[in-house]
Amino acid sequence: MKQHILLLSLFFGLLLAGLWGCTDETDLPGADSDNDGRGTITVSVTDDGYFASAEEDTPATRAQELGYKTVFTAGDQIGLYVVKNNAVITGYDNLCLTLDADGTWTPPAGVTLTYEGKDTRYYAYYTQAIMTESGVSAAEIKAIGISYQMHGLVCVDKNQHVLRPAIIWCDSRAVPYGQKAFETIGEERCLSHLLNSPGNFTASKLAWIKENEPAIYEQIDKIMLPGDYIAMKLSGEICTTVSGLSEGMFWDFKNNRVADFLMDYYGFDSSLIADIKPTFAEQGRVNAIAAKELGLKEGTPITYRAGDQPNNALSLNVFNPGEIASTAGTSGVVYGVNGEVNYDPQSRVNTFAHVNHTIDQTRLGVLLCINGTGILNSWVKRNIAPEGISYNEMNVLASKAPIGSAGISILPFGNGAERMLNNKEIGCSIRGLDFNTHGKHHIIRAAQEGIVFSFKYGIDIMEQMGIPVKMIHAGHANMFLSSIFRDTLAGVTGATIELYDTDGSVGAAKGAGIGAGIYKDNNEAFATLDKLDVIEPNVAKRQEYADAYAKWKYRLEKSMTGNIPAPVLSSDK
Repeated sequence: MKQHILLLSLFFGLLLAGLWGCTDETDLPGADSDNDGRGTITVSVTDDGYFASAEEDTPATRAQELGYKTVFTAGDQIGLYVVKNNAVITGYDNLCLTLDADGTWTPPAGVTLTYEGKDTRYYAYYTQAIMTESGVSAAEIKAIGISYQMHGLVCVDKNQHVLRPAIIWCDSRAVPYGQKAFETIGEERCLSHLLNSPGNFTASKLAWIKENEPAIYEQIDKIMLPGDYIAMKLSGEICTTVSGLSEGMFWDFKNNRVADFLMDYYGFDSSLIADIKPTFAEQGRVNAIAAKELGLKEGTPITYRAGDQPNNALSLNVFNPGEIASTAGTSGVVYGVNGEVNYDPQSRVNTFAHVNHTIDQTRLGVLLCINGTGILNSWVKRNIAPEGISYNEMNVLASKAPIGSAGISILPFGNGAERMLNNKEIGCSIRGLDFNTHGKHHIIRAAQEGIVFSFKYGIDIMEQMGIPVKMIHAGHANMFLSSIFRDTLAGVTGATIELYDTDGSVGAAKGAGIGAGIYKDNNEAFATLDKLDVIEPNVAKRQEYADAYAKWKYRLEKSMTGNIPAPVLSSDK
């Protein structure tokens, strides 16, 4: 039974997969176009299986290792969405296509598929393959858990129709609105109540819509996070959680209620906020419409939802003060649990309600985000490493360079402004490069060290807040597949790293099990969590790591502030 819940959460991770897109440079294959660029089309759908991890050439999930690959048979159905100019085209909002015996995907009677011109993207999703391959029937699924990208904004009208495309992640258009609110309301009040600056989080995005799209704003009945929206589509009910409200800057931690003072400042009506439900509890049930479209059982309860980073921490059984979770994909995150209400006065790291936070039990997630993580490593692979090299081979090549990369430091901040650096956008740079002594292996290693050192720089901020980082829990994926990355992180922080066989879909499934009462608590839910490896700090090399970090930190701070005293390294003594 517990296994079935896990498999369903995997399905939600695969819910919407882009199978085919049309760009400016190409016409859609098979389109019989007329003079105005429109025409009838036929649809062919194939599944090439799962892609390998962004940081590794071998598959990184159990599904990949089992070689799952969808083979469609007559009678199968997919849902089709067609998007142009960031909006779903009328008539193509979850249009059902059925596979005929001759291999043709056929729309409902009376519907003709038309080519909508260039800049049109076609998205399909298919749920039945997971159900079929797992051998699970809809009746066996006992609960649904949802994980989603944090901070997104979805706006719907009173008929639950989406009014505009969602604004996901931390949209830069909202920055000046959050900054003005921070200054006008007062830094002390914002920090003591919200634990953050309003920044470019969900509330500030809504302020942007209010000023720039007033006609849309006037139609808004409810605002939601992406996970709230998924739950609404499944159940027809709109609700949210304290954890979700906190990530949007809508929660007042001092008074344990919606942040009325911020709502009033922005001119938001309180009716925009949905009903609040516990993170682990029934939050709705699958209705007849969703059950029919997705092959689920009507009445299946939705019993858990959380943003991606709190959910990742949950997947690693990180619930209590002092416990730390980390991820290192395109961007990197260190997420620590704090048992006291606290915040960084400069908002270089952010504080939100963790999944198990309640009025009676303070559990806050302190989140450090580094934008330039795996994206730097992949850039090095494409542009500097020998052509055709794998990530494994890159790591072997980098291991030929010494700790500290023979004096090279890379500042990995080339993926936009970094909140850890007070929202400065300093760019990525290579420091200390000597054309006569350095080679590709030094640069490859320096890139990974630069990423780790940026983690260390942020971890120091977290420790100043009273969160000691002695043990780091991580999934065995992405940058954590690299021994250089792991050893450097352990060596420079002094923390032990434990790697587990888990991911966010497992976390959402376990969360659903806790919310449904299938597990009595997190300890029972994660009793079978599989620890794959433990990396201890290399005490003999501690000073080498410390010197390399000191040089990197000096170069970082000099790039931001100008002349500062050079560090005294052990080699100088």
